[in-house]
Amino acid sequence: MCGRFTITHPNEALAALFDAVPGNDLPVGPNFNVCPTNSVAVVTSEAGQRRLRAMRWGFIPTWYKAPNDGPLIINARADTVATKPAFREAIRARRCIVPASGFYEWSEGDKGARLPWYFTRADGLPMALAGVWQRWGEMDTVAIVSTEAGPGMAQVHHREPVVLERADWPLWLGEAGHGAAALMQASAEGVMAAPFRVGVAVNSNRASGPELIRPVAA
Repeated sequence: MCGRFTITHPNEALAALFDAVPGNDLPVGPNFNVCPTNSVAVVTSEAGQRRLRAMRWGFIPTWYKAPNDGPLIINARADTVATKPAFREAIRARRCIVPASGFYEWSEGDKGARLPWYFTRADGLPMALAGVWQRWGEMDTVAIVSTEAGPGMAQVHHREPVVLERADWPLWLGEAGHGAAALMQASAEGVMAAPFRVGVAVNSNRASGPELIRPVAA
C-alpha cells in the first residue's frame, strides 16, 4: 500500500495549490484508477523553485539494468527508507510530493474476496503524499512513503501513505532545513474522511471512470 489512487484535480489547480511551475508532459486527467507504472504528476523543489513534473510510479534503483530487472517498487516503508540501499540517498536528497484526490485500499471478505475502500481528506483538498524519486536513464521514477496505519485507516489496513499537511510541505521538500523524518507518521484523527466501500470493478487495472468511486453497501 498505497497501490492505487485517483487524481481528479486539474494540473493547473495542482500547480497553483503547490505554487509550482507545471511541466509540458504532465498526464492528462482525470484518472480514477492510477496504477503502478503509470505516469503521475509529482512536486519537486530545486534551487528554491517548485516544479510539477511527470514521473513513472515505480521507483527504479540505479543498479537495475532494465525497468523490470527486479521487483516493482511503488512504496517505501518509513521505518526502513533511510537504510535501504534503494532509498537511502533519495530520502536525503530527492524527496517529493505526489498529489492525489484519494486512494484505494482493500479489506478481505468471504473466501478471500478483495473488497475495495476509498479514502479522501475530510476537507476535500488534494492529498499531498510523501514520496522519494530517482532518475533512471532518461526517466524520473517515484515511490510513495508508507507508515503504520493511524485512526483513519486501521479499520481497513495496517499501513497507510504518509499524508503531508500544508505547513509541512517546505520541510519535506527540503526547503526548510532538516528534520523531515519526523513527518513520516500516520495522519492525525480527523484528517481523513470516513472511508467508504466502492465496487469491485476497480480491482482491475483496466477499469476507468468516475463510477469507480461511487459508494456501495459495505
